[in-house]
Amino acid sequence: MFTGPARRSRSHHPADHARPDRRAHHPDLTKLGGWRAMKAEADIPEGRWEEERRWALRMGLTGADTIEDRSIPTFARGELPHYAGINTFLKAPYAEDVLEVANYDATVLGIPFDGGTTYRPGTRFGPQGLRKISALYTPYNYELGVDLREQMTLCDAGDVFTIPANLEKSFDQISRAVSHVFSSGSLPIMIGGDHSIGFPCVRGIAECTSKKIGIVHFDRHADIQEKDLDERMHTTPWFHATNMPNVPARNLVQVGIGGWQVPREAVKVARERETNIITMADMERMGVDRTAEMALEMAWDGVDMVYMSFDIDSIDCGFVPGTGWPEPGGFLPREALAMASKVAAAGICGMELVEVSPPYDTSDITALMGTRVIVDVLGAMVSAGTLGKHKGHIDKPVTIPHGDFEGKRWSNAT
Repeated sequence: MFTGPARRSRSHHPADHARPDRRAHHPDLTKLGGWRAMKAEADIPEGRWEEERRWALRMGLTGADTIEDRSIPTFARGELPHYAGINTFLKAPYAEDVLEVANYDATVLGIPFDGGTTYRPGTRFGPQGLRKISALYTPYNYELGVDLREQMTLCDAGDVFTIPANLEKSFDQISRAVSHVFSSGSLPIMIGGDHSIGFPCVRGIAECTSKKIGIVHFDRHADIQEKDLDERMHTTPWFHATNMPNVPARNLVQVGIGGWQVPREAVKVARERETNIITMADMERMGVDRTAEMALEMAWDGVDMVYMSFDIDSIDCGFVPGTGWPEPGGFLPREALAMASKVAAAGICGMELVEVSPPYDTSDITALMGTRVIVDVLGAMVSAGTLGKHKGHIDKPVTIPHGDFEGKRWSNAT
């Protein structure tokens, strides 16, 4: 018969390990990451969370008298509740005046463009999809011991105004937007959109600096042929990026390439330009740590900065169905997150997350994975102390004036 609470036969608590009568076979929890992370949380400040809650009350009015938690406002503002409010990425502040991005460590830019798609369209809705599901997350990561709200500043500058059905005008808009953010000193984080945006994104950074830039590109596809269907499509960004004088082809590292969707035209260019390809089989043989180490060695060899391009279809399509070119045999989610984090920890000058296509997505799972890649990248840089490393290389900042309509009334007719 049960007569009371069960007694533990032995303690697993780390505080009890110092006892002389502790039996030798008891597990030492101090060796587990879970225990270390629990202790480390106490050292993370909470000032910005308190500041946000005070701001929410000021902007959203105090709650009804029946609400016991007096930090809850009448109108939803800030992070809570996760299901309400306006969808910026990770509920970050919206920088409606883009001059304000200079006040933030990193800036999210949506690039709703899929004019470079050659098969399944829909990635123009990628920024919306990622922003919506990103509300599911908090800024704190238990294992890393990082709270993005407390240890960095992040804003969302909204979307670039791309031009439907016009690749080159859209590319110019994208480069202009990325140049503005990078010149401000804020780290540009681009959410696509199809992979054609890779070229104008890198161009936007490259034109702000005389320094050399390497690229780590996660994908199943090489994306380095000159043209596709007679245009610069989502299969061509790295041909044109590595044509720029400060983006050497020898520092382009492509990880995860393989399968039945790599055009021979791309392979010929990769061979001619002596780029670096690490296949999924290579990664399996070497392991994540050695693969990341090799990618970093080649990307950083003789350059000053490294840019990250992450195509969501680099992950096995069983985990990310919502993409334009699904391909079996890619990364497992844990492998992808580990690889991206290790590359980011060395410091990056910008990143793009591309090819999330919500019309093909299931339960927002692909957008959720894309969101996780971005927050893991930011967390890795905060943890390693490399966020902001790019600032010292901005020696040709681009200045874009505010628009001046001279009091005119504008309409479609004018």
